[in-house]
Amino acid sequence: MAISVEEALEKIYALSKALGSEIEPIENAVHRVLAQKVTAAYPLPSFDNSAMDGYAVRVEDAGKTLPQSCTVFAGDQEEIRMVEDQCIRIMTGAKIPQGCEAVVPIEEVVVSGDSITLPSSIRPSQHIRLKGEDIETGMTLLEEGTQFHAHHIALLASQGITHVRLYRRPRVALFSSGNELKMHYERLGANQLYNTNTPTFSTRSRELGCDVIFTGTAEDTLDSIQDHIRSALNADFIITSGGVSVGDADFTKEAFSSLGFECAFESVDIKPGKPTTFGRIGETVVLNLPGNPLAAALCFELFGQSAILALSGRKDKYLSTITARMAEPFKMKKGRKSLIPGWFDGSTFTPSPKFGPGMVLPLSRANSYMMVDACVEGFEKGAEIKIIPTRWCFTTESKGSLTTF
Repeated sequence: MAISVEEALEKIYALSKALGSEIEPIENAVHRVLAQKVTAAYPLPSFDNSAMDGYAVRVEDAGKTLPQSCTVFAGDQEEIRMVEDQCIRIMTGAKIPQGCEAVVPIEEVVVSGDSITLPSSIRPSQHIRLKGEDIETGMTLLEEGTQFHAHHIALLASQGITHVRLYRRPRVALFSSGNELKMHYERLGANQLYNTNTPTFSTRSRELGCDVIFTGTAEDTLDSIQDHIRSALNADFIITSGGVSVGDADFTKEAFSSLGFECAFESVDIKPGKPTTFGRIGETVVLNLPGNPLAAALCFELFGQSAILALSGRKDKYLSTITARMAEPFKMKKGRKSLIPGWFDGSTFTPSPKFGPGMVLPLSRANSYMMVDACVEGFEKGAEIKIIPTRWCFTTESKGSLTTF
């Protein structure tokens, strides 16, 4: 019996556990996932310093004309102290002299020889970057499960951190099955097709931060599929396409079962992609997708991506949605939850004009899809919907509904 999409995702999250970790230089951490909590060892700034080129002054000297006693540059080591009835020339980033209460920008003073006339109003601490105002010692900087981006690297560098512990990249093993399939670099025979599913899964898995192993295309025989499974069992995640229906040559389920496959589900109440199967052999999780290219690709976006996010150790492992409006009226048949590809322009969503399960073109011209509830028969122009991006990863730390009703 087919289970719901929500039940299928729950089972995927339950079986797809974060992998082991390794220590890497921070320069190698971009797009990787942090396997530790990072706290601040030092305050930032580490000392009070000037935010402007200007003059270090006392507040009570507002409106006065004072001589300049010296100049302080960024990086100067000498401790400087304010002298009564004098001001100090100071550069951006230079340490604030003892007794200084504010910095007046150079454009707000009048310079006459060695004399400096200050403005009539000076606010305490103006243009001073105070010690620890950005980062305090002991502050949590990054939580475990954070995916690194460039600005996270800058944060680590500000603390003098050179290495961090990262979750290992998931190893994804791929193969398709079908006597009619050839890879794009092979010659087609009569009544044969190019395998588009494996290149799709391979590229998307790499985009999601995985290392990918391609074991080839299996023949439609039990022995051939078993051989491909055995060669993939050192991976963390096996993804196959084809052979999961009930035809005479569909041996994928039998082959996996013969090698100790524990099935979590073997049918999902969704269109396209109902025969999608998920489970595990030992510690390796397995996703068997349909052979039809669009059905396989859409189900990868929903189920395969969810498994990869969980295996990667990300705390924001749950797919999320963006609220949009329908760009045009849309009619559909009710009866099963449906995945509808289309184009999101930042405000409105236009469904693909054609999107049969065996097609390749629609997703190449789409950047998102919506998951529509089984009871829906269509939408009027301007109707509010939820879309799930396919060209970037949009996720959240808490589960929410992905369905448009």
